[in-house]
Amino acid sequence: MVRLYDTRSRRVEEVLPSPGRALRMHTCGPAVHHRPRLGDLRPHLLADLIRRAAERHGARVVVCRSVADIGDPGRDRDAARRHEEAFGADMEALNIRPCEFAPRATESVDLAIELIAGLIEKGHAYRAADGSVFFDAASFPSYGEISGNRLDRLRPGHRGEAAEPAKRFHADWALWRRSDGGEVWDSPWGSGLPAPNVVCTAMALRHLGGRVDVRVGGIESCFPYHEDERAQSNAATGHEAVGHWVHSGRLRFAGYDTDGPGERPPALAEVSAAGLDPLAVRLALMEHRYRREVTLTWDVLRAADETLRRWRARVAEWAESPSRPMSTGHAARVRAAFDDDLDTPLALRVLRELERDESASPGARFETFIDADFLLALDLSRDIGKTSPPLPPGAAELLDRRARARDARDWTAADRLRDELAALGVRVADTPGGQVAASVRDRP
Repeated sequence: MVRLYDTRSRRVEEVLPSPGRALRMHTCGPAVHHRPRLGDLRPHLLADLIRRAAERHGARVVVCRSVADIGDPGRDRDAARRHEEAFGADMEALNIRPCEFAPRATESVDLAIELIAGLIEKGHAYRAADGSVFFDAASFPSYGEISGNRLDRLRPGHRGEAAEPAKRFHADWALWRRSDGGEVWDSPWGSGLPAPNVVCTAMALRHLGGRVDVRVGGIESCFPYHEDERAQSNAATGHEAVGHWVHSGRLRFAGYDTDGPGERPPALAEVSAAGLDPLAVRLALMEHRYRREVTLTWDVLRAADETLRRWRARVAEWAESPSRPMSTGHAARVRAAFDDDLDTPLALRVLRELERDESASPGARFETFIDADFLLALDLSRDIGKTSPPLPPGAAELLDRRARARDARDWTAADRLRDELAALGVRVADTPGGQVAASVRDRP
């Protein structure tokens, strides 16, 4: 069971689908008009933690991460692609699993046009005199259930836009805007371009089959973006299209909001340039519950980097000791913490407790940390073997045979070869990155 806080219901709810069905998750990818910053990355870390917790329970996860590369009239195509590539590099550096679908808005305008046409036909949208198309907010009475911003409380200009006489109601929002210049597309309503949120809606519905189990985003997107998205999705499908709305808290850096004015927060590449491991950012964020507002500083990131390096050194040291069964109590508490609304601070405290527990054998601590790293994704096995004695003769061949057996899912052969390696004095650990071997100093 994996339970998460649903922003719409204001309750912690179970999110795993019924057995045999994949967990379908949607998150917005990069807004490619600027290089991704740390604040842009936090929702994607949340999505990755959800994915890993679900996969720990054997669930298959399908993620659609849409790329919002539309809506910026002066955008530079080459710069947009560079920003998208930088985002992909950041995802890899943070050990965020690749998504199954990564559609671009500019390549999905036809889906948006189809969606808008359907909304007009169903009476949820209308064409204005200037050729724009607006969503009829009054046609969706439950608007505001996610954020609490109900239609009867909204006042003109709540979106920060200038007055638009073409609207029937001030709370309506644009689905298509008429334009004759810049990057435009043809549509039944004339040349123009779709609003980014309607393209995002169309891409998610197409690639995830009309229903989304978990919609992930930053809390700053809750209103009006996600309220609009819910209205569009439900109006188009005739049902509640998203099962759960899950939001990460705001991220500030050195006292400045990452989405507001003030000091520009660093990009992940700048963290690396400062000599820090990018995964120190992942660890620093996991020290807090995902729903909380977090303030990062360079000192916080340096402390996380020190913890990361210490744990890798300890894991490499423990790897040279005889294998012992995992500390099941600690491992169970780590998993339970993840299942309980992603309580990553508690999971990290459990590992720190085990690290200090001298009554636990090095082998048991090793197995437990490696098991936890499936969820944490901190590359804790990275330093294994860097200072270990060379492997004995014949070990390399056995390791190669065992790797082929695992690829063939022949677990019986893999276990037998592991025992043969242990008899040679070689410790084998199955990590998220594959099997890792090291000679032990003292054979069991």
